Amino acid sequence: MSRRDEILDVAATVLEEEGPDALTMRELAARMGIRAPSLYKHVRDKDDIVAGLQERALIDLARHLAAADPGLTGLADAYRSWARAHPRLYEVATRRPLARDRIAAGVESAAAAPIVAAAGGDEHLARALWALAHGLVDLELSHRFPPGADLDATWRTALTGFDHR
Repeated sequence: MSRRDEILDVAATVLEEEGPDALTMRELAARMGIRAPSLYKHVRDKDDIVAGLQERALIDLARHLAAADPGLTGLADAYRSWARAHPRLYEVATRRPLARDRIAAGVESAAAAPIVAAAGGDEHLARALWALAHGLVDLELSHRFPPGADLDATWRTALTGFDHR
């Protein structure tokens, strides 16, 4: 494992334990038992760490989606379960601009591939599906639905419109 990977492991832990605001060079260095300037031998800056986390998130999400049960419902269930299992990583990966210039080529398209396939190759429909899933997950993670709301029924209703296409 490279030192950069170690830094990203610690960053992922800090992110999930304390949230994005705690993701500082000083905090990462302290957790690694080194001084903050030493981090710069392995990463360019905090944006490089965020990009690394985004890349990891997309790779993991792609694996999760590829293993989903067949059909749109299985794909939506996989997307939702991944986001719920990694809420703060999901936040960094989807609520911030994607650092396309810093992530490996093909990572973004690999993450999108199962959604594009479910949309029959229609990139516009795939974006609409992703926007629907992202919006529902984002509202769920932000606790914006009323208490007792049947979110499974909400997902089924939302997906019905796409299933009939």
